[in-house]
Amino acid sequence: MRTIFRILPVMLLCLLSMGVATPASAKTDLVLWHSMPGALGEWIEDLAKGFNAGNAGYRVVPVYKGSYDSSLNEALKAHGRGQAPHMLQVFEVGTATMMAARDLIRPVHEVMAQAGLDFIENAYLPAVTLYYSSLDGKLLSLPLNSSTPVLVANRKALARAGLNPQQIPATWPELEDTARTLVQAGFSCGFTSQWQSWILLENMSAWHDVPFATKQNGIGGIDVELKFNSPFHVAHVERLAAMVKDKVFLPPSHRDEALSKFLDGTCPLLLATSASYGELKATKDLDFGIGMLPYWPEIQWAPRNSIIGGATLWVMNGHPATDYIGIAQFFQYLATPEVQAASHQRTGYLPITRAAYSLSRRQGFYESNPQAETAIKQITLHWPTENSRGVRLGNFVAIRVVIDQHLDAIWAGRETAKQGLDEAVRRGNELLKDFAREVTTPR
Repeated sequence: MRTIFRILPVMLLCLLSMGVATPASAKTDLVLWHSMPGALGEWIEDLAKGFNAGNAGYRVVPVYKGSYDSSLNEALKAHGRGQAPHMLQVFEVGTATMMAARDLIRPVHEVMAQAGLDFIENAYLPAVTLYYSSLDGKLLSLPLNSSTPVLVANRKALARAGLNPQQIPATWPELEDTARTLVQAGFSCGFTSQWQSWILLENMSAWHDVPFATKQNGIGGIDVELKFNSPFHVAHVERLAAMVKDKVFLPPSHRDEALSKFLDGTCPLLLATSASYGELKATKDLDFGIGMLPYWPEIQWAPRNSIIGGATLWVMNGHPATDYIGIAQFFQYLATPEVQAASHQRTGYLPITRAAYSLSRRQGFYESNPQAETAIKQITLHWPTENSRGVRLGNFVAIRVVIDQHLDAIWAGRETAKQGLDEAVRRGNELLKDFAREVTTPR
């Protein structure tokens, strides 16, 4: 079976001779904290079962710990008490926080090397690898579930409005025209969106190769300043605000009601995570199409590539040395094309590795599910630039809260686009300074 890790025979034989790779006694438990409820939680359980069934020495024990926020905070506190899990699923917004917790985590490239496994850098999709790696290309955490936003259209609604149901808008002007036609045809909304900071600002910045922040959007260091109040961003948000006023665009709720408003027919167009594919496909009588994100045609170099959301597995320090051999073996199992492809096809998340993408194609998955390939084509449309590798900021959760507050004020007409974005940048920069001080202050 081909994997993205190469066995280093000499080191592995040494480990085996010391008796650390395959304990002869009962299996050693490796605790994995995750934030996947429902069907996705069952997927995590099945991943563990698949590994456990074929491993004589170790057993992965998944534990659901609630939201990403609460799980991350609890894990950091538990580490101080010596009760941290072996592995922790962390959303991409928490990447900078985990990187700053140097004493608490063990980079995945070190875990694999110490276990006699060598990471092959180009195995993952570039947009995934580049985001979760250090500047020198070393993988810090293991990609588990990655997604990117796409445009979803209700084809029956398009036909009802006299539009071509096979033609999904490619540009923002096309999306606006289509949405206005839908409203004129009797729909109460033209389009809506899930997570507004991630889709309408962060991904739009990358999609148009415009900086969201300095230092490669934070990937290049912690002394960062936000830049999403540029003329491009102001013009973009102004156009959206005008569409809100005309009821063409329904702003997202912070309870993520956007998907339900698409599924119940309220809004026939939806900017959504590609991970929604499984739920869309399972919805009875829904005829939907998926297109790439819209772009502004006046930006000559657009579109570039979208950026990822989702989560990775971080390895926590403080456990017996032999436990990390088992973690490495579990990561090797997760990286196999068969496991990656099955996960992609089951959940709607990206296939993550090139081999899993290729295997899914050979298996005929995209022939019967052509919509599932759109997100992959979009995120690999071009090689990522400094502006389109992703956004990796300290205090990012709090910064997104600030962004939401000011976008809401803009949609409601309490602030202009420039006023709101300027104030969001000012407040966000204060949070970035707080993070930098916390990270650099000696303990």
